[in-house]
Amino acid sequence: MRYLGFALLVCFPGALHAQSAAQPCRAPTLAGGYFVPRQEMFSHKTKLTYACDTGRQPVVEGWWVTSTCDNGIWSHLPQCIDENACIPPTIPNGKYTESSDGWYENGDIIRITCDKGYEHKDNDATGICTNGNWSSLPICERSMDACSEPPKVPHAVIIDLGYQKLFAGDSKVRYECKDGYTIEGGHTKKSIYCLSGNWSEGPVCSKGRVPGTDHGGSAAGGTSGGHTSSAGRGPSTNSGTAEGGIQFAPINRCRKHPVVPNGVITEITVMFLKYECNNFYQRVGPGTVNCHSNGMWSAVPSCRATFCTVDIQQYPHLSPGGVKFVKHGETEKFECLKQSHWITDHFSMGSCTDGRISFDECCSWVSRKIGMC
Repeated sequence: MRYLGFALLVCFPGALHAQSAAQPCRAPTLAGGYFVPRQEMFSHKTKLTYACDTGRQPVVEGWWVTSTCDNGIWSHLPQCIDENACIPPTIPNGKYTESSDGWYENGDIIRITCDKGYEHKDNDATGICTNGNWSSLPICERSMDACSEPPKVPHAVIIDLGYQKLFAGDSKVRYECKDGYTIEGGHTKKSIYCLSGNWSEGPVCSKGRVPGTDHGGSAAGGTSGGHTSSAGRGPSTNSGTAEGGIQFAPINRCRKHPVVPNGVITEITVMFLKYECNNFYQRVGPGTVNCHSNGMWSAVPSCRATFCTVDIQQYPHLSPGGVKFVKHGETEKFECLKQSHWITDHFSMGSCTDGRISFDECCSWVSRKIGMC
């Protein structure tokens, strides 16, 4: 029997690995709470349920929650945190720097970064943990400059990247024709661009076209059928089509670059200019500007002020100072006048919304921690 067992282990080593991989979990140390069943060790895939004492809450949503032993590690480490703390929020199409503790203290601020192709609704980019709940959590909505999936082209595929439904403004994708098919000029590949929410014109893959010939099949430089080859010419002006049938053209077709007050050009390509606004300003309108074949520029964005000006001299409860600027949707700490010699961290939080600043009451960190503010 001993030899038989050895032979089975040799023949089926996966069974031994599976047994050794399924490690048990030690009972968690749960300060301020309790769990069932109460035991020292939990086998692989065993669940425990826990709840927290008055004034505390689980580190995940719910007043009672479960955690599963998964090969020696709990699916989430059971914890009981202060009831005024906040658990990590879910932001569709956005991300933020997660706390190493797995939760956030009352008064903590997180800044959301939207995924490519999305932008902050109402310019709101921050969330504040307030008494156990997130206030004014940002929403990431589809950007006006973003494009849906590129158009399907017969006899061609998109190369270099996987399928996705949404593309950020200024994105580029490249088509390649299947074997035996080419684009005008004998090429097999062509790139198109996402310009102000629309894709530039895609390729047409035709069968059996001879490199260097035109639509009529004549050689480069020929005149058969009244057509001539485009070989040797400058960049084609029919690189894309805007709404209303207006053709996109290379930017050198238009005159000097448009000037956007409080904005700068951050990228110049053959087909578009990209604008961004200076600090404390928010772009309104398209992020890219295209040149049309008629020599006119497409719509130009503007830069709207998104900040509050705080003249501290006008707020008698604040410590003397100059003028400060707070971005829209953000909160800044302002030192308050000392009420007594032993209070050294008396401050008020100023929040900027649509150009208006609002302050909460002056408190110390200790008072805020215990919910006295």
